[in-house]
Amino acid sequence: MKVVVDYDLCEANAICMRIAPDIFKVDDKDALHILQQHLPETARAKVAEAVRRCPRQALSIVED
Repeated sequence: MKVVVDYDLCEANAICMRIAPDIFKVDDKDALHILQQHLPETARAKVAEAVRRCPRQALSIVED
């Protein structure tokens, strides 16, 4: 499983980072970074919540 970001939609509002700070990071230049390319199954619930709560629907989960 991995998370994909549509950077054209992402506003870097950091909601995802607040939900899963070990997966998402918004830097000082308001750019979103994915900290882990391939996510463990244990991260699924938090990543799914971040996907659901993204106000611009810029995140998605892709199965490997």
